[in-house]
Amino acid sequence: MSDIPADLKYIDTHQWVRVAEDGTATVGITDYAQEQLGDVVYVGVPDLGVTVNGGEEAGVAESVKSASDVFSPVTGEVIAVNEALEDEPEKVNEDPYNAGWMFRVKLADAGELDGLMDADAYAEHIAAEL
Repeated sequence: MSDIPADLKYIDTHQWVRVAEDGTATVGITDYAQEQLGDVVYVGVPDLGVTVNGGEEAGVAESVKSASDVFSPVTGEVIAVNEALEDEPEKVNEDPYNAGWMFRVKLADAGELDGLMDADAYAEHIAAEL
């Protein structure tokens, strides 16, 4: 089974979000998603300062076998992107929940988190896809 940290929230398109105490949210793809993609060779992230919308496309992850849109779990202004992924996209495969994060946003509405899946619900979602 894929690694599913309990401290994160998830969406059905296999992205995660970690919210810090300062109201910023870090976004990436899940361990399950990177396993399905295979070796990631390119990561496209949103531009700094743009507003991403919860549930909408915000980037892309490309592997040797396919490309997958990356959706933002939450709405907010992009305040940081993981520039290391430009030269080392494999970090998404190696450490999807830490070094492989994709972008950070300043949350527009913390209440949006209530509609996301917790680790147990996400595990059930994966099991239903198999």
